[in-house]
Amino acid sequence: MPASLGRAAEAIRSADHLVLIFPLWLGGMPALVKGFLEQVMRPGFAFERLDSMGLPRKLLGGRSARVVVTMGMPALAYRVIFLAHGIRALDRGILRFVGIRPVRTTFLGMVGAAGEGTRKRWLERMVELGRRGA
Repeated sequence: MPASLGRAAEAIRSADHLVLIFPLWLGGMPALVKGFLEQVMRPGFAFERLDSMGLPRKLLGGRSARVVVTMGMPALAYRVIFLAHGIRALDRGILRFVGIRPVRTTFLGMVGAAGEGTRKRWLERMVELGRRGA
């Protein structure tokens, strides 16, 4: 793992709950987020290589996560039409793969058109989720 990611890795190791917040980018997480996760979720830190049965040993169990995704389209459209494919890949292929569960997701749609009242409600909701550790 690059030395520059050591502090981030230690923060993940010591956390009980992770929060990832990012804008939807071409149906999934931005390349910067994916690149970060590819570098930090390495064998030896996030999982151990495959065992004789072909299953990796998950090293980040006991942690939960909240993924908050902002987007320009209606959140319902992303869920129903696109089946939230990019975020499902993050959930199953990265976070659950290393033992992080449950993984909860919040989609905030139409952010460019959202008024001040809507944005205030979103922030209040995020504060409440944080208080509950959800």
